Amino acid sequence: MLPKCLTNFFGGRTGYVLGFLASFGFVAYGLYIQQRYNLDPCPLCIFQRIAFLVMGGFFLLSALHNPGNTGRKVYGVLHFAAAVTGIGIALRHIWIQANPEKVMAECGAGFDYIFETFPLKKALDLVFKGTGECSAMDWTMFGLTIPQLSLIAFIGLAVYAVWLAFLRKR
Repeated sequence: MLPKCLTNFFGGRTGYVLGFLASFGFVAYGLYIQQRYNLDPCPLCIFQRIAFLVMGGFFLLSALHNPGNTGRKVYGVLHFAAAVTGIGIALRHIWIQANPEKVMAECGAGFDYIFETFPLKKALDLVFKGTGECSAMDWTMFGLTIPQLSLIAFIGLAVYAVWLAFLRKR
């Protein structure tokens, strides 16, 4: 059990604001390393950023609403769903990086071309099959690639969201 001061701190708007700041902080850091190291994000990297933004948007909405017990659980489901979506995208990206020979790297079209040429459903199917861009491991931190770090962040945010959903104010 947390002390009353921490329960009150995390149990209100502040807990959701921290989730918002973390979600958008991950996107900001992704943009920083993109600019700092002159990297082009692959389609799956972009979708991971979108999942972080959606999750951050739900955290912000929760902070503005400051829900009661039932509302916290509803928002918890939304936060968790966004995190699980991000986890799925990150896992797919990790698999592509681990199995580049199974991905037809030379045949993959660019992100812009895919969305300009194909209908949305077909474009999304092509994006999630992965391209040569997705198999590249251009940057690491602590020996972990960007999708591996994203996976850790999504899991952490999912656990945090569930914890906030069931945290009881005293």
